[in-house]
Amino acid sequence: MGVGKSCLLHQFTEKKFMADCPHTIGVEFGTRIIEVSGQKIKLQIWDTAGQERFRAVTRSYYRGAAGALMVYDITRRSTYNHLSSWLTDARNLTNPNTVIILIGNKADLEAQRDVTYEEAKQFAEENELEALARTGTHICPSVPRGENVEDAFLEAAKKIYQNIQDGSLDLNAAESGVQHKPSAPQGGRLTSEPQPQKEGCGC
Repeated sequence: MGVGKSCLLHQFTEKKFMADCPHTIGVEFGTRIIEVSGQKIKLQIWDTAGQERFRAVTRSYYRGAAGALMVYDITRRSTYNHLSSWLTDARNLTNPNTVIILIGNKADLEAQRDVTYEEAKQFAEENELEALARTGTHICPSVPRGENVEDAFLEAAKKIYQNIQDGSLDLNAAESGVQHKPSAPQGGRLTSEPQPQKEGCGC
């Protein structure tokens, strides 16, 4: 809770910084069309609440996810200490080829850093999380400055697209989280498969 997931999403989809992001109640949603390897891809992103009381609700959104951004606050060690629990949920509830990327948020507060880059790097390596070119094993965005925010989502999209190309992600499987929509002369369009609305989640 409070690690900046909603602010990351808003910065990516709206290119604006929300100084006062309210805590997410249940699940929020955002979309953006990007281009990967000449293909137009519509990302549908589910922003799940970090509060424990919503965990049963948010778990249901893991199924069918093609990718996940696991975010902690570099200035709050407690958020880092909970990563193993969140990762266990993600691994148990998603398909084996789901792309999981570790994000250490709030890089603009470096002076208040409570989790070293080295230990986060080690965590990412030990848990075989996706490696990102910008920082070696995980990304450290600054939402107010807009730094590295694009990288987090684009790297996830590129890796998902790569999994489709090499056949490790089956577009015909409902649990893949990806839907191919043939379109006009430009060729195929890939869109994340929308999840059904859940009752009582306050979406």
